[in-house]
Amino acid sequence: MEIKIFPNGIYGATTYLIYDKISLEGAIVDCTSSVDEIEKFVKDKKINLKYILITHGHFDHVYCVSKMKEKFPNALVLMHKEDLPLLGQVEVQCSMAGVESISVPCVDGLLDENSKNLTIGKKEIKVIETKGHSKGGVCYLIENVLFSGDTLFQESIGRCDLFGGSFSEIEYSIKEKLFKLDDNIVVYPGHGDKTTIGYEKKHNPYFGFCC
Repeated sequence: MEIKIFPNGIYGATTYLIYDKISLEGAIVDCTSSVDEIEKFVKDKKINLKYILITHGHFDHVYCVSKMKEKFPNALVLMHKEDLPLLGQVEVQCSMAGVESISVPCVDGLLDENSKNLTIGKKEIKVIETKGHSKGGVCYLIENVLFSGDTLFQESIGRCDLFGGSFSEIEYSIKEKLFKLDDNIVVYPGHGDKTTIGYEKKHNPYFGFCC
């Protein structure tokens, strides 16, 4: 699996483009910026963009979803149902953040941990529900790579003081779900540099270095 990183979204949010070199099927994880650049890359590589996957409904992670959907109308926009109310407030979120408002993106389908047949080529995309930063936050696991949205960062975690946030829930999500994964899983977060599960178990200050 190939990963192309576009790190220059609003508030430093990152867009990830992933694709399988054999089947040329691909997906976007969050959609924060770089629409024209991504369009050119996809077309140059002849990638069949199947999905636009949303980790959660905050404006900085969905800011360019509608524009990307216009470029690739066959790509399915997918997210967890529990964050639909948050997504519905995206115009208010933009106003509070002082950025140009966007309309509420249309969602083609809803995901949860029981979702099946989410694939790129022969590779399964596993949905992991990780509420805490928001009620419907999810991570996407593909082979040994985890796209963690705003749940887990390098030596940090997502803030829990926004609508739908809960420290006890994000603590459970990380300790009982993400930290149960193999230590060598590479974590690509919604903001900042990549890390690994093993590194965060040892060095993330929110967990007392005891996991």
